[in-house]
Amino acid sequence: MKDGIWMRDEVESPCVKVCVVHPAERICVGCLRSIDEIARWSNMSVEERRSIMADLADRAPRLRQRRGGRAARQGE
Repeated sequence: MKDGIWMRDEVESPCVKVCVVHPAERICVGCLRSIDEIARWSNMSVEERRSIMADLADRAPRLRQRRGGRAARQGE
């Protein structure tokens, strides 16, 4: 107990309240978790959560790839 406040030793959720699932990648653009990971988060072990948290940084580039924009539409 720290300063009289009980603290749980859990991995915090990476949720940033931007809950939009990328249509191609099937991960949330806010927290980078899959729908399954989001749904199971409260029942996961600390080890499972840490594993997912460690993997999130590797997922971010998947959402940053451009689809081509105007140049692709015009065949430039």
